[in-house]
Amino acid sequence: MKFDTPATTNPIDRLRVIGQPLDRIDGPLKVTGTARYAYEQHDVAPGQAYGYVVGSAIAKGKIVSMDLAAARRAPGVLAVVTAENAGKLDKGKRNTAKLFGGPQIEHYHQAIALVVAETFEQARAAAQLVVVKYQEEKGAFDLAALKGAAPNAPSEEDSPTQSAVGDFAGAFASAPVKLDQSYTTPDQAHAMMEPHASIARWDGDKLTLWTSNQMIAWGVGDLAQTLGIAKENVRLVSPFIGGGFGGKLFLRADILLAALGARAAKRPVKVALQRPLMFNNTTHRPATIQRIRIGATPDGKITAIGHESWSGDLKDGQPELATQQTKLLYAGANRMTSLKLAVLDLPEGNAMRAPGEAPGLMALEIAMDEMAEKLKIDPVEFRIINDTQVDPEKPKVPFSQRQLAECLRQGAQRFGWDKRSATPGTLRDGKWLVGMGVASAFRGNLVMKSGARVTLGKDGIVTVFSDMTDIGPGSYTIMAQTAAEMMGLPIDKVKVELGDSSFPASAGSGGQWGANSATSGVYAACVKLREAVVQKLGFNSADAVFEDGAVKAGNRAVPLTQAAGDGEITAEDTIEFGDLDKTHSQATFGGHFVEVGVDAATGEVRLRRMLAVCAAGRILNPKSARSQVIGAMTMGAGAALMEHLVVDKRRGFFVNHDLAGYEVPVHADIPHQEVVFLDETDPMSSPMKAKGVGELGICGVGAAVANAIYNATGMRVRDYPITLDKLLDRLPALS
Repeated sequence: MKFDTPATTNPIDRLRVIGQPLDRIDGPLKVTGTARYAYEQHDVAPGQAYGYVVGSAIAKGKIVSMDLAAARRAPGVLAVVTAENAGKLDKGKRNTAKLFGGPQIEHYHQAIALVVAETFEQARAAAQLVVVKYQEEKGAFDLAALKGAAPNAPSEEDSPTQSAVGDFAGAFASAPVKLDQSYTTPDQAHAMMEPHASIARWDGDKLTLWTSNQMIAWGVGDLAQTLGIAKENVRLVSPFIGGGFGGKLFLRADILLAALGARAAKRPVKVALQRPLMFNNTTHRPATIQRIRIGATPDGKITAIGHESWSGDLKDGQPELATQQTKLLYAGANRMTSLKLAVLDLPEGNAMRAPGEAPGLMALEIAMDEMAEKLKIDPVEFRIINDTQVDPEKPKVPFSQRQLAECLRQGAQRFGWDKRSATPGTLRDGKWLVGMGVASAFRGNLVMKSGARVTLGKDGIVTVFSDMTDIGPGSYTIMAQTAAEMMGLPIDKVKVELGDSSFPASAGSGGQWGANSATSGVYAACVKLREAVVQKLGFNSADAVFEDGAVKAGNRAVPLTQAAGDGEITAEDTIEFGDLDKTHSQATFGGHFVEVGVDAATGEVRLRRMLAVCAAGRILNPKSARSQVIGAMTMGAGAALMEHLVVDKRRGFFVNHDLAGYEVPVHADIPHQEVVFLDETDPMSSPMKAKGVGELGICGVGAAVANAIYNATGMRVRDYPITLDKLLDRLPALS
């Protein structure tokens, strides 16, 4: 399928509303506090009680006994739920660990009890009275110690974990110039602002949950499977989400325990995972150990590239796909990638913004700089030399669009790359050692089946209904823009209702697929609505134009307010993308440029400037897209300089499991950020001709920071985060 159509056939191409930097339509709700998040839905279920989660105090073993007597006698307590009295529970297909532990414990802070009481304070106080005795078992918590014995990660049908093209070993051995280095990235936390929270209410055998979840349809299916009830009896409502980054893709303990608590107490129950519990109870980005080998000719052509990565997860878990981008980013005839997976008894490792590419590029893009230095070639030029317009592993499969080289060239020109000193540690600004760094950005363009329902009312208002969620990127706004463009209306004549499983199933928010897929679903529904309107008004479909709130053809124009008459016209449809990913490789590309200052006496690193140049298809709303990219750049800076979940390797938990101990960037850490979007449409991607951009913005940022620090100081740090203790004893002597 190719969506390269004239504007008369595809109204999106008129760009009257789509592509404009409009303010977010949910913005006023958020800044006035009237956008209600999961825990704030006080009136949806009268008589709400409060649940407080008790987490396991060990990482591996089993519960020997649990004394609940004192907790049950405590003031206000309505119920205490444990695995023993919760009834038979299955495990959702997207959950690695059981959400409710007992008697076996699979990881630290696994939920083992829920205390339900009239008030939050009563539930919290009673939870402290639960006495648990454990039989602790020895666990595995150290990835480095298990690296040598870690087996190949299991492959999925469409995602092999081992790949080989040509003769990597032979080509690397004979390469005139070689690099062989290892890099590490640490465990990282999502640390979203809104905690995981849910309110549950049972009406007979039907369950409604107001929750904070990125993927409504997935959540319904997994919760129904876990509870052993029909999907038709489960409704999830999630209109506003205060951040997720992948941490709310899957069913978590708050949803299940709210449902169990409400059933036990025979009252609606609200549960929020307290912040210190979230870091160990939910998911995180797993640590990696990565080895990269590159062989090249003296003129900079890569002849061999190999990338191996080790990560860990619970039994039956999955690897961090850190080699994903290396399969696709640079040319080279002889290639090898390998993912190894160690079984660790740490909390579940899973998706976090740009899983795979974010940590993978933190290693690969340092390696590219190191190789460029060996070759005495400018790092930007080295990357451009090895650009390719076809999938390096499948040379007969072209990229639908690929402007990596243009991103790098424009970025270098805008950033003043020609002023960079090629000799590290030579540029100073007072006490600061100054350096510049670059990295390529890459993120696959995923698309997902997505549906919507649109209704035209007698007042001329079009309403969009979809279970799509808005975790902050502006889903409400771009879906409204799509409907407005398709129906020839200003955006204030469109309403959007999201985040309810009673609406048509959408792509959901994740994997950078949300914006492109969900708006395509709205497009499909609007195509049907347009046809229904045209037929009702007696127009010829081929001649009808929707603009200025009317349907026009020749000399005839009829306002949309007349189309619905005294009722409304409704249309619903779903878009599916078929085998597009088989015929063309689809991805987004970019170039990140960073300037840092490093204090010559203390090793303190300060970001001075940041630039991202992105090629990501049609940008549906430049204002909200820019916000997505600068947020991602900020996360990338955090990953480079401070973010690190510290593992207690004796007891198996993350020590710094709150926002006091887990460092994330704040305003004072972030300098001026510039974002440039190349003028690009991708007719192979969707009828919107768009792609995702929210995860592209983080990909490569960490390495760009690391490369800038090296350029400033001459010190190469290969173990993230780059904290001052890794620089202090190697700083150049003060002059």
